[in-house]
Amino acid sequence: MTVIFRRATREDLPRIVALIAEDQIGQTREDASTPLNGAYVEAFAAIERDANQVLAVAARDEAVIGCLQITFIPGISRQGMWRGNIESVRVARELRGQGIGRAFFDWAIARCRERGCGLVQLTMDKRRNDASRFYQSLGFTPSHEGMKLSL
Repeated sequence: MTVIFRRATREDLPRIVALIAEDQIGQTREDASTPLNGAYVEAFAAIERDANQVLAVAARDEAVIGCLQITFIPGISRQGMWRGNIESVRVARELRGQGIGRAFFDWAIARCRERGCGLVQLTMDKRRNDASRFYQSLGFTPSHEGMKLSL
């Protein structure tokens, strides 16, 4: 079965939220209940309006089986280089290990190249050991230490 990668639509949103909420970390911070929490709908609308945002899905037979978000970031450092920041990466648990994530990243990195990005970066929770190994297998290096401040 063929997997396609495309921009997400509003109709994809409940499945995207469910994918993000399906793991142990997501279960503690997401709300995949029905009807969908309005905050997700508002966030989707803001992403859709912003030319520097791409919320994407992987779909097979019309079913959403993965998601990720790309943010294109202009910068002054590195001679004004643009960066692509990838986050909220998920592939349905039962489909992992089949090359879907690798193909999805190839697609996402191609979007970053099309936008003129000179660097692709991502952050991940340090508890995601499998994700760390996966990202490193794609060529990402753990070169920086990230920090967050919850507001």
